[in-house]
Amino acid sequence: MKKLFVLFISVLFSANLANCQGKDPFMTRNFPASSIKAVEAATSGGSITVSGDAGSQAVVEVFISANGRNNWSDERIRQTLEENYTLDIKVEGGKLYATAKTKNRITNWNQQGLSISFKISVPKQVSSDLNTSGGSIQISDLSGSQDFKTSGGSLKIENVSGNIVGKTSGGSITVTGSKDNIDLKTSGGSITAKDCSGKIFLKTSGGSLRMDNLNGDIDASTSGGSVTANNIEGTLKTGTSGGSVKLDGIAGSVDAHTSGGSMNVTMTSVSDYVKLSNSGNTNLTLPANKGYNLQVKANKVETSDMKDFRGDIKSGSLDGTVGNGGPKIEIKTSQKASLTFK
Repeated sequence: MKKLFVLFISVLFSANLANCQGKDPFMTRNFPASSIKAVEAATSGGSITVSGDAGSQAVVEVFISANGRNNWSDERIRQTLEENYTLDIKVEGGKLYATAKTKNRITNWNQQGLSISFKISVPKQVSSDLNTSGGSIQISDLSGSQDFKTSGGSLKIENVSGNIVGKTSGGSITVTGSKDNIDLKTSGGSITAKDCSGKIFLKTSGGSLRMDNLNGDIDASTSGGSVTANNIEGTLKTGTSGGSVKLDGIAGSVDAHTSGGSMNVTMTSVSDYVKLSNSGNTNLTLPANKGYNLQVKANKVETSDMKDFRGDIKSGSLDGTVGNGGPKIEIKTSQKASLTFK
């Protein structure tokens, strides 16, 4: 018979409750690490942390607080938990489950609501399915399929590879040292991505975007903040509806737009194209002594150190080739466009 590791709420109440609202865990459970291939964790009001740093034992730590009500005693927290929540921690069929659910709809959070958080340590080769309605999610040192969502907290991803899909409705996102397929969205926070590679999709509806040292096929956009990128290699599609765009040290192809700010782009090399669309001033720096096909439309066009050009130059447009031609450089702006070659 398959051995099941199951912990129900009745066992939990017999645990030693050293400090419910402090830094000490409400309870800790250990399981053989070799038996775990996936993690499923869900809580209605706390954070979830999953790290792939387990040794021979996987560890689940549970932290409980009374949502900032420091005057609550351990006994009151325990009673509230027993009356209003079901806590279930188990390993079954190779999957580690850690769930905290309300028994009934809570109408008075000041009297009934608890923050129940999980800190989970598992082997590196583990997939995850994580969900919290009110806290942050952090995953690190994992390899596999990771799917995680929070309705009101931040997301933090470190050293994760595989298929990474994360979403928050109201927090910021930070991803570092991760690779393969990365798909991250937030409805109201900023996104920071650093030292990542692969197919990367980043989207925020109301915050800034910052990207550093990325390599691959990158699609990153925001509806209301600035875009900053440094040392990007590959294909970059990016834009904002309400901020500035600053791209520096870009090697590859770029398609960028903004409707409400300046645009400054510096290319270290161009593979296929550079497409820039803007309602404000646009400055593009290209490597000198290379061939390009240029098409620029603006209120005013300025160039610096452009050599071996053949074509038409007017006050508001530029159409022709540099050298023997090459990647297509296209700029459209209702203000000034400046082209510099160095």
